[in-house]
Amino acid sequence: MARIGYARTFTTDQNLAAQIAALRNAGCEVIREEQKSGASLEGRPQLMTILDFIHAGETFVITRIDRLARRDLQVIVDRLKAKGAHLVATEQPVDTSTAAGKAFFDMLGVFAEFETNLRRERQAEGIAAARKRGIYKGRPPKINRAEILLRLQQGQGPSKIARDLGISRGTVYQVRKGVFE
Repeated sequence: MARIGYARTFTTDQNLAAQIAALRNAGCEVIREEQKSGASLEGRPQLMTILDFIHAGETFVITRIDRLARRDLQVIVDRLKAKGAHLVATEQPVDTSTAAGKAFFDMLGVFAEFETNLRRERQAEGIAAARKRGIYKGRPPKINRAEILLRLQQGQGPSKIARDLGISRGTVYQVRKGVFE
């Protein structure tokens, strides 16, 4: 069956040639390439085209997992699995058509989640320490309570206030009820 390659770099300054050569050596008949961030699926039309049109039995080939995604990796694999397609990484022991490849991929996912949780914990600890020292004040409030109350007193409706200030109508109602005292 077909092997479809995907090469990606973060910026246009980086060169895709090595990835493309590796994908050709892996037997890819079609290679799609992008120079976009891997943080999200959004804004990656070449990846989305592959995910939309890949067929059962076909193999999606990348050089390394980090070339594919960071957060949305499991989403991509689930979409491939739902279509009956497989994922292979040429430089890592990932081949979701085999038991060992699936296990390795699942372990990568566990470690990625573990790393994310550790990062969150360290961030929370840092914020708590900064608060104790009086350095961290948090994000500035998005809503201006006084502005909302003034507009309400002037007779403006919640929908117009929300639209003008870029907030939800619910926020306007909460200010009117006194929730944000």
